Amino acid sequence: MTKPIFYMRLLKSLCSTLMLFSALQASAVQNPVDYVNPLVGSHSTFELSTGNTYPAIAMPWGMNFWVPQTGKNGDGWQYTYNANKIRGFKQTHQPSPWINDYGMFSLLPETGKPVFDEEKRASWFSHKAEKATPYYYRAYLADYDVVTELTPTDRAAMFRFTFPESEHSYVVVDGYDHGSYIKVIPGQNKIIGYSTRNHGGVPDNFRNYFVIEFDKPFTYTASVNGGTISEGTAEVQCDHAGAIIGFRTRRGEQVHARVASSFISPEQAELNLKELGNDNFDRICAKGRQRWNETLGRIEVNDDNVDNLRTFYSCFYRSVLFPRSFYEISSDGTPRHYSPYNGKVLPGYMFTDTGFWDTFRCLFPFVNLVYPDMAKKMQDGLANDYRESGFLPEWASPGHRDCMVGNNSASVVASAYLSGVRSDDIETLWQAVVHGANASHPTVGSTGRKGYEYYNKLGYVPYDVKINENVARTLEYAYDDWCIYKLGKALGKKDKDIRIFARRAMNYKNVFDQETRLMRGRNRDGSFQSPFNPLKWGDAFTEGNSWHYSWSVFHDPQGLINLMGGRGVFNQMLDSVFSVPPVFDASYYGQVIHEIREMQIMNMGNYAHGNQPIQHMIYLYGYSGQPWKTQYWIREVMDKLYNANFDGYCGDEDNGQTSAWYVFSALGFYPVCPGSGQYVLGTPYFKNVVLHLENGKTLTINAENNSPQNRYIGQMTVNGQPYGKNYLDHKTLLQGGVINYSMSATPNKSRGTAEADFPYSFSNEAGSKLR
Repeated sequence: MTKPIFYMRLLKSLCSTLMLFSALQASAVQNPVDYVNPLVGSHSTFELSTGNTYPAIAMPWGMNFWVPQTGKNGDGWQYTYNANKIRGFKQTHQPSPWINDYGMFSLLPETGKPVFDEEKRASWFSHKAEKATPYYYRAYLADYDVVTELTPTDRAAMFRFTFPESEHSYVVVDGYDHGSYIKVIPGQNKIIGYSTRNHGGVPDNFRNYFVIEFDKPFTYTASVNGGTISEGTAEVQCDHAGAIIGFRTRRGEQVHARVASSFISPEQAELNLKELGNDNFDRICAKGRQRWNETLGRIEVNDDNVDNLRTFYSCFYRSVLFPRSFYEISSDGTPRHYSPYNGKVLPGYMFTDTGFWDTFRCLFPFVNLVYPDMAKKMQDGLANDYRESGFLPEWASPGHRDCMVGNNSASVVASAYLSGVRSDDIETLWQAVVHGANASHPTVGSTGRKGYEYYNKLGYVPYDVKINENVARTLEYAYDDWCIYKLGKALGKKDKDIRIFARRAMNYKNVFDQETRLMRGRNRDGSFQSPFNPLKWGDAFTEGNSWHYSWSVFHDPQGLINLMGGRGVFNQMLDSVFSVPPVFDASYYGQVIHEIREMQIMNMGNYAHGNQPIQHMIYLYGYSGQPWKTQYWIREVMDKLYNANFDGYCGDEDNGQTSAWYVFSALGFYPVCPGSGQYVLGTPYFKNVVLHLENGKTLTINAENNSPQNRYIGQMTVNGQPYGKNYLDHKTLLQGGVINYSMSATPNKSRGTAEADFPYSFSNEAGSKLR
């Protein structure tokens, strides 16, 4: 070969490669789901969380998720990246390993001989032969030489099993223990049943009914009672029911299973099965891919760093999974639901599997901004929660669960309404938030307000009345009171009815200790707790210490600045969070909980991004005249603590909250105070982002010269006009337009330093004088 010919061919090859790469890049922008890695955060353990996630194969806000199960039945760590065996492909509704699952059942193909025992049936698999996307999952079960694929809809799914040549091919259905039922109907190639397995939050009549239809006749049937396989027996109801069906298969033969379930009835499960229609596996998969692209396509990111795009869209995917739909569509097309509060089947929407202590912060504001129609359904669902149980949930899975603190349902309701999301029954929601502020659930300590009697009388929950995490409760109750006040004002409620909430919104001052300039437990007699260690986790605080929780004055940072002694001291205190070594006192827990360990190993001082209480803190420099520090630390957190790999988080992901933090922060702003109508500026992460708003308008964010080095905002314009404020209004974003940043490697210390540039604080509101 002569050199000219060689170089011409080489050039042609390089051009072809570049054209292909460009096409892939263009295609990737058009298909954001291609960037999502559902395995992010799955390399977690009890001792250390890198997300505590599992690959949720599901539709956005779908009722049912599917997961390849590597953990034992009942183990909250149902899929961990370091596992090497799959026990089943499980329908799951688990929001967190700490809350665990409910209504689960699983399928697993086998060859050779029928085996039900979960340890013995488990098959080796490899991530190298695994493919996981939100809408499709595939794994090769090496012990059986079977490829399993699944693709979901909201309430149904289709499996495709590719078997080897075998006289003895099987599918095992595991109904789980604690009460289950299974019936094999060979004449219809069908299995029906129900699971009652749960970890709380359900009435006595709770059942998840399922139906499974195969496209191949059975040559083998067996039921399973506990561990006993009874061949030829079609029906069993017991503590732990199962079934095994079998058939002969040719090498490469594909057997399909159509699966659906319902919390309402067996008939509704059959109706939910119709979600699959007459589509084949590939068509269902394509529809799921399209839906995910439409959902994620609301935010179009253009950037030349593929790793950053993968991290962004993987976080985006987690931001639209919870709260999950808990309603079903009746034969006349209307929504109805099984109530996990009273056990009845009732009309209307319902959502579940979220903890407001986590998600009020930015997950719900994200849905309000980007998906207001879905947010409205969620608000209508909350009204049903209240009607059916007498309380709004604080942690639901599927009904009330006793977990975490606060009365942050008030924030979820108020921030939605104040963002323009209008529930069909806002009056019911108003009654609900007022009731929840003055009551506690008789059996679920996290629902309503534990210690409200003390709080309403003294202005704080005392340290010495055997109500743990009392300062955390006080701070969150005060913010929640501000939410109720603002909602009542927007609804035109009488001043005499809402004045009390405005006064109580300042109760955060009652647990501020001037000596330490930190929040501190306070006894019933007015004295502060002693001894006091600001680095002690728990005790007066929730999964954090005083350094973390002292910033939880979302609605009045200026008031906190005043308490601390002015902006100079306030900024020094903020700086100290990063400069204080990662020392801690874990004596309250009797062990080093994973949240503590995750703070300790991140090399960011006492900043604990792996847990929610401090996640807004970096943005507070925007209230105190040093916004460039917000810009510096936001990039540090995004670059160091997030990635798109199996260890991609620095703590529990928690129902989309930690993911939504990343999504908001990448856009360049964050809702420090949900309900204020403002987003505090950080720093844009990408060169170009386009938000396709539901109202049909488009918001374009350009960041000239953006790079890892150029993290600081030099100048900024909004719709062509110079802009010097440290926040953006919700109304401004909804109008669409263009935001242009000029980025710099050095901070602009003259921008955003005037009081007029600072975001909202209640102390600065004229109406706050009515206190």
